[in-house]
Amino acid sequence: MEASNALTQAQKEIESRYDFKGVGASVEWSGEKILMTANSEDRVKAVLDVFQSKLVKRGISLKSLDAGKPYASGKDYKIEATLKQGIEQDQAKKISKIIRDEGPKSVKAQIQGDELRVSSKSRDDLQDVIALLKGKDLEIDLQFTNYR
Repeated sequence: MEASNALTQAQKEIESRYDFKGVGASVEWSGEKILMTANSEDRVKAVLDVFQSKLVKRGISLKSLDAGKPYASGKDYKIEATLKQGIEQDQAKKISKIIRDEGPKSVKAQIQGDELRVSSKSRDDLQDVIALLKGKDLEIDLQFTNYR
């Protein structure tokens, strides 16, 4: 939902900005992907920059945006980007191993589909795991939900 709002805000800014007038700049949903278009490579990179700034303002990490390289398509240049949702299997295994090796012993990590469920009887242990994972430099954006 927030990504859709960021996309709408980026569209409005691109329509109103002077440096995007007459260059065919646009950003829109194309199925599950986000398609950015402009008539030059520099302009399409500027469209990507506008979209990224809107994502950051909406609280979405740029680690969750997977943007490709600009490519020519006819007279226009395009960039396709996707938003990552969930945790991939290999990433989940890596995080689970970090929790097992460095986390408190009473904490259990289970991979459930595209989520990693961490459970413990102690809130302090769960807080320690959150601090541990925030301290690591992982290439994915972590979100912690349903903390009790």
